[in-house]
Amino acid sequence: MEPQIVFYQLGRKVVSNQQSVPEDARQIVYYSLAIGHHVGVMDCFDELMAVPAEAFGKWLSRLPEGEGRRKLEGALAFDEIEINQSHVSGLKSMLDASMSTMNADEKEWTARFVHYLDQINAEPALYLMVKMRQ
Repeated sequence: MEPQIVFYQLGRKVVSNQQSVPEDARQIVYYSLAIGHHVGVMDCFDELMAVPAEAFGKWLSRLPEGEGRRKLEGALAFDEIEINQSHVSGLKSMLDASMSTMNADEKEWTARFVHYLDQINAEPALYLMVKMRQ
């Protein structure tokens, strides 16, 4: 199998909670979950899409130099990156500006990726893991 870059989204966190959380306490709960791996909370991810690594590299070459591109290049360089709310704005503007240079497949991946970024904007506790699968 050829190497792929796989996008995963946080689907759920395994934690015992018998009662609902008031809306004004949600961010505190999210913070607790974010550091929860230190106290036994586990993140569970859902695979969203997989892109051949070679095609991913070509797609990256169409993106402008800058922080957003460097972030995504980390998937090839380090085999794994995390994308959270702090990355969304820069990535979306870079991708929007680059759509005209992309082929049909790349436009499809980009549209899906932007959709996932929009989900992170709507729910800040969400994040993506982008990993190399050999």
